[in-house]
Amino acid sequence: MIHRRSLIVGGAALALSGCQSTTGQGTNARLSTRAYTGPRVTRIVVMKGKRRLYLMSGDEVLKTYRIGLGFSPKGDKKVVGDGKTPEGRYIIDRRNPQSEFYLSIGISYPNSRDRAEAAALGRSPGGDIFIHGQAPRKYGVPTRRDWTAGCIAVQNHEMREIYNMVGNGTVIDIYA
Repeated sequence: MIHRRSLIVGGAALALSGCQSTTGQGTNARLSTRAYTGPRVTRIVVMKGKRRLYLMSGDEVLKTYRIGLGFSPKGDKKVVGDGKTPEGRYIIDRRNPQSEFYLSIGISYPNSRDRAEAAALGRSPGGDIFIHGQAPRKYGVPTRRDWTAGCIAVQNHEMREIYNMVGNGTVIDIYA
């Protein structure tokens, strides 16, 4: 029984940490050699219900992407392991060119409100929420659109585009 529980807990920990782990591969195959020269992305808007991510420059939509969310997508993320994607205003605060999930950009979850909500429940809010590419083959092909542990997933070629267009400090608004 304890061995089985250890496997379940270990598997969940691996899934939650996968967004930021590295593969040791270089970035040459992942990043385009052409720098993005278009309008500056000033904001990212995520509409969870529509499964869409919009890259904005002011009021102009530059790009739209179909997305996958956490495995339990309805509602706001409250605690680690709930499978929900957070809702609210955050900042893109880090980049991982060697993410196990192709490329990833980090979202500043949890904020002070998220930490307070989780503390009121006596739990951890979790963390390591990213926009990232697809899962590596060793995890198998997701059988559902919403498969992450709370991250936002796009196709790898789209992630390469997003990674090149979005800078650290960009606001991201995530709506139900």
